[in-house]
Amino acid sequence: MDKVPMTVRGEKKLREELDVLMKRRPIISQAIGEARELGDLKENAEYHAAREEQGICEAQIRDIEYKLSVAQVIDVTKMTNTGKVIFGTTVHLIDVETDDEVTYQIVGDDEADIKAGRISVNSPIARGLIGKEEGDEVVISTPGGQKEFEIEKVEYI
Repeated sequence: MDKVPMTVRGEKKLREELDVLMKRRPIISQAIGEARELGDLKENAEYHAAREEQGICEAQIRDIEYKLSVAQVIDVTKMTNTGKVIFGTTVHLIDVETDDEVTYQIVGDDEADIKAGRISVNSPIARGLIGKEEGDEVVISTPGGQKEFEIEKVEYI
């Protein structure tokens, strides 16, 4: 089983989500019990809704437990800053064509959120940046075509 990289923040978020789901388990079980007391289960909408909610909750718990079991948590704050782009680093880029600055943190697939500036390690931009250093210029193939960036700064935060 291959390990999947994950940041410390990503692991914490998954553990919090798992905790919430585990606290919902007894509440759902209680709702099933109360609905069962209402009588005929074939036509009991409350019972069927509670059972469906239980199925969804259990599936989410299994999914999170699996993700945590295969996670390789990487804490870049404990690594020596060499100026090299690696998983977990925050990279400040300058678009060579427009001089616009963009900042991305390279994270695991489940943590990616482009609006928050977090890109998946498997995205075209991240794959083009991994292994490069501050000051390097990189050409990255994106869905919109070739983009040229200069790596202004690499942070291990």
